[in-house]
Amino acid sequence: MARPRTPLLNRELIRETTLRLIDTHGLAAVSMRKIAAELGVRAPSLYSHYANKDELLDDIGDTIAERVDVTGFGTDDWQSALRTWARSYRAALAEHPNMVPFLASSPGNRPGALDAADAIHGGLTRAGWPPRTATLIGASVKYIVVGSAVASFAGGFLDDLDTYNERYPHLSQAHRLRENAAEIDAESFELVLESFLRGLDLQYAAHAPDTESAKRRTEAG
Repeated sequence: MARPRTPLLNRELIRETTLRLIDTHGLAAVSMRKIAAELGVRAPSLYSHYANKDELLDDIGDTIAERVDVTGFGTDDWQSALRTWARSYRAALAEHPNMVPFLASSPGNRPGALDAADAIHGGLTRAGWPPRTATLIGASVKYIVVGSAVASFAGGFLDDLDTYNERYPHLSQAHRLRENAAEIDAESFELVLESFLRGLDLQYAAHAPDTESAKRRTEAG
C-alpha cells in the first residue's frame, strides 16, 4: 500500500506546525487556511481536530505552559517557588515571543493556565499570605515577566554613536546597549524580581506572624 504524500493529521502535528508559523510570521498572520496549506490539506480537515482557531491556540498555550515550573508551590519555601516560577515563565515566553500577547491574556478556560494559577494561589495562602494579597502577588509576578518578554529595553537603542554624543550626553554609552541586549535584559529582569521578593519578605512577618520566618525576624529585631 502506497504511503500518503502528506503526514496523517493529528493534534500534535497541527500544534507544532501552527506554532512554527506563529514564530515566523506572527500571531495575526496565521489563519486556519494558512495552517492547512502548510500541512498540504484543506482547511476543513483541521476542524475534525479543533473546532476553531481559538481552541487550537488554547491547546498551544497549554503546551507552552507545561514548561512553566510551579512545583515549588507544593513546599513551604514561597520565595524560591516564586523565583522558579518567574524564571521558567519568562523562559517559556522567550522561546515564542509572538505568542506573548495570547499567553499574557487571562487564563480563560485553558486547563494548564488554571492549574498553574491554582497551584500558585494555593501555595501562597498555605504559606500564610491572605488570599487577596496572594492574588496581588501572582498578578505582580505576571506583570514583571510579561513586561520583560514583550520587548527588549536594551535592544531598542541604535548602535550609532553619533546619535547620542552631542544631544544626549548622559546616553554616551547607549550605542553599546544593543550588542549586549540579552545580558542587560536578563540582568534587569533579575534585578526587579529580587527587589520585589525582598520587598515581599519585609511584609511577610506582618501577614504571617506565626511562621518561622516571622519568628526569626522578631528575634533579629
